[in-house]
Amino acid sequence: MAASFSAATRNERLQQMAKQTFDLIVIGGGITGAGIALDAQTRGMTTALFEMQDFASGTSSRSTKLVHGGLRYLKQLEVRVVAEVGKERAIVYENGPHVTTPIRMLLPIYKGGTFGRFSTSIGLAVYDFLAGVKKEERRKMLSPEQTLDQEPLLKREGLLASGNYVEYRTDDARLTVEVMKKAAEHGVAAVNYAQVTGFIYEHGRIAGVTVEERMSGEVYQIHAATVVNAAGPWVDTLREKDESKHGKTLHLTKGVHLVFDGERFPLRQAVYFDTPDRRMVFAIPRDGKTYVGTTDTNYNGDKANPRMTEEDRRYLLDAVNPLFPELKLTAEDVESSWAGLRPLIHEEGKDPSEISRKDEIFRSDAGLISIAGGKLTGYRKMAETVVDRVAEELAKQGTRFGGSITRSLPISGGEVNGSAAYPAFVRECTAQGVRAGLNEAAAARLAHRYGTNAGKILERVTRNTDEAESYGMPVELYAELLYAMDEEMAATPADFFIRRTGALFFDIQKVSRWREAVIRVMSDKLNWTNEMRERFEEDLLVEINAATTALR
Repeated sequence: MAASFSAATRNERLQQMAKQTFDLIVIGGGITGAGIALDAQTRGMTTALFEMQDFASGTSSRSTKLVHGGLRYLKQLEVRVVAEVGKERAIVYENGPHVTTPIRMLLPIYKGGTFGRFSTSIGLAVYDFLAGVKKEERRKMLSPEQTLDQEPLLKREGLLASGNYVEYRTDDARLTVEVMKKAAEHGVAAVNYAQVTGFIYEHGRIAGVTVEERMSGEVYQIHAATVVNAAGPWVDTLREKDESKHGKTLHLTKGVHLVFDGERFPLRQAVYFDTPDRRMVFAIPRDGKTYVGTTDTNYNGDKANPRMTEEDRRYLLDAVNPLFPELKLTAEDVESSWAGLRPLIHEEGKDPSEISRKDEIFRSDAGLISIAGGKLTGYRKMAETVVDRVAEELAKQGTRFGGSITRSLPISGGEVNGSAAYPAFVRECTAQGVRAGLNEAAAARLAHRYGTNAGKILERVTRNTDEAESYGMPVELYAELLYAMDEEMAATPADFFIRRTGALFFDIQKVSRWREAVIRVMSDKLNWTNEMRERFEEDLLVEINAATTALR
């Protein structure tokens, strides 16, 4: 039975959850928590999930936005990681082709650089083998002339060759939301802005959690047979509450990305390049913009609000300008930015870029199962492993469940019969959008963003033209906003502009233009008090400022 995933019914959902005992509670609404909830529920486990902010508001909306096969880990000789995430990448693509797009990536080779022609060719060939790359997507080696034909902006001096291989670009936040929606469709009770503030113990074992609904301040006691801590950067905070933070601990590092307008940085081809300090950085075109990242520095600040600094911005500009010398990019050219945290397992004596991205599971004496580390690409397999452990715990309590079925389970919006059928779906959905009165570009954008859920937005387009006009909004945007509140639990303007549409990062002008109208609609539909409206408006302004300005 599908569970409600509307922002308007969050409190009612919590009240219902307090009246039952679940098989599993998941703490954390990023990609890892969403994947765990989906895997568990589809095995038959009754599952609840709590996220103290919005879904995907932490690491899962602030990555490099690639579902990639882990080429950088081959350099660190992490063969198992490359093999696993490479194969998982293909599964993510098949189950959600609307949020995952194959793109060719250039790896330019320069005299005196980190990579040589021979080592790059061999490395990419090994990568193709380990990751199980499709024949048509395997690596090619290009001459300097071919390389510049692919990307004329590249520095010519010292260019020896390039490797050309495939990565998969994604919308990380929408991927997370689509997994969460599929989980809710199967019955997961998930609520955002619901913070776990403590654990309930019975006979020395965890038997549930205390949850505070952060908008109303109401507190609930929710019971379950098992609890999984998938809180990303907050994993150790919860282990401390359980008095089980010992042994291995988290090591947080920060990654920053800069966004430029496509006319100022007209990149044709995604590029993966080495920096003077022997790190690797991406430059990727997307939706008329180009974004560059990432940094990798130790972080000990506010986990909920990591920010770009002037030093971060300078580092990336200093990295990108030598490779694209004609551009002469400056701080004034940066349209927006984002900063995110990587919750890694601490390894003594290693620099941030050298720390392994592998995941690990910890179990406390009281039964708290914590998952830390890992990659976006490997979320499904990681979830399967965690739920296997949960199944073992439940078996000890006398309840048995089967194995994972998520390997071939499309996520919400991905029900198009696989990637091969996706282009035909987009053509048909675009035609439907045009028949509904949208222009072709707007209709295609909906098809790509929402996949098979685009029809639900088109229904709202046809029903709400007059209502959209009364708010002075384009009907397409109004329909997206209604859908986000009704079926994606968007509870604040920041949820909509950041996690549901990505506009704050890739269309900052859209945010500025429609900010006040979106706030009016959400205030009316979700019955905000004046205090709530002022708070959410201020929260959005803080996010806009953080995305467009270096704070220090």
